[in-house]
Amino acid sequence: MKRLRIQIWGRVQGVFFRTHTQAEATKLNLVGWVRNCPDGTVEIVAEGNEKSLTRLLDWCRTGPPKAQVLKIEPAWDEAEGEFESFIIKYE
Repeated sequence: MKRLRIQIWGRVQGVFFRTHTQAEATKLNLVGWVRNCPDGTVEIVAEGNEKSLTRLLDWCRTGPPKAQVLKIEPAWDEAEGEFESFIIKYE
C-alpha cells in the first residue's frame, strides 16, 4: 500500500474538483481526503494500491470538465493506514 499527496494548481476551485475527486477515488477503492487550500490550489492525500493511485494521478492531470489544471506536484510515500474512506475536508 502506498500514499500519494497531490498539489494541483490552475482553475481548480469552484469547478466541483473536490466532488469529482471524491467520486473518482471512491471508484478506485482509495481512502484519504481532498480539500481546497487558501492559496487557490487543491490538495489530495490518498492511500491504496499503487495502480489505483497512479490512475487517480492521471485523472488529476485534467480533472473534471470545467477545471483547467496548470500544474500538479505528486509526492509518494508509504501508507500510514489512518483513513477509512475518502472524504472532502472543509477547513
